[in-house]
Amino acid sequence: MRAVYAESINPDEPLNGLVVGERPEPEVPDGWTRVAVRAASLNHHDLWTLKGVGIKAEQLPMILGCDAAGIDESTGDEVVVHAVINTPGWTGDDTVDPGRTLLSEKHQGSLAEYVAVPARNVVPKPEDLSFAEAACLSTAWLTAYRMLFTKSGLQPGQSVLVQGASGGVATACIAMARAAGFRVFATARTEAKQARALELGAHAVFASGARLPEKVDAVMETVGEATYAHSARALKPGGRIVISGATSGPNPPADLARFFFLQLELVGSTMGTKAELQQLIAFLDATGLRPVIDRTLPLEQAGEGIAAIASGDLVGKIVLEV
Repeated sequence: MRAVYAESINPDEPLNGLVVGERPEPEVPDGWTRVAVRAASLNHHDLWTLKGVGIKAEQLPMILGCDAAGIDESTGDEVVVHAVINTPGWTGDDTVDPGRTLLSEKHQGSLAEYVAVPARNVVPKPEDLSFAEAACLSTAWLTAYRMLFTKSGLQPGQSVLVQGASGGVATACIAMARAAGFRVFATARTEAKQARALELGAHAVFASGARLPEKVDAVMETVGEATYAHSARALKPGGRIVISGATSGPNPPADLARFFFLQLELVGSTMGTKAELQQLIAFLDATGLRPVIDRTLPLEQAGEGIAAIASGDLVGKIVLEV
């Protein structure tokens, strides 16, 4: 089958290890199913894999990709793939299973004609969601959903700042926060991205690091070192930063005095549960929201898409159509 895979690891030139070529079709263990992929979206996770983050050279070649939508071959149904693979028999929160992995970490990923996953890891795709839209949900949009509605503590009418308002998680946060009745501020590095954030639903948009006209109740943070200090300064006393990524670096100054004096909170958030994915799909159905897609590409042009993620040259998600 055709697939996009990491053949080697290169922290400095990650795309040098990327191959689009033939790989064996996946085996299907007992309790698993095979999905014929119709669309799969790209994530920063794919870039990190090519850099050797969270994977070892002996695991290669590894097909990239966490997200997919397609046809469950065991039932014929249109499905969305949930990317969190749990320890067999795990019954708690999917995201806190100590043995959990994501597709493309231990098991071959979704940027291919077929992907094998546990049968519990597929959920029905609504007819009115395209395969491309559905392929955006299980990493970026699910991460944003959990950040906003499980981790933030926000109530409708309260205020939220979304940092770096062009990536997949950030654009999802803006759209869903506005639909849920939050007052939404956002930051972006360029005027074009600031204008796009307003179109997506932000009430006001600012340059990165700019002073806000008011303090906010919570910040959705995915950028890390470059924006963390601004996130802390933007909070009201008792406010909360919810962080799910650190694309600019993981080690900002802690600013502990500000945190204890103002009783701020820093809360980590990773992916989401299968139940939250189902709730997200229901939320999109109820509101009419749809994932923001920057561009769709054929599988063979995966390198172009990953290069765009590396440079930040996108607003929303990049989808590969199979």
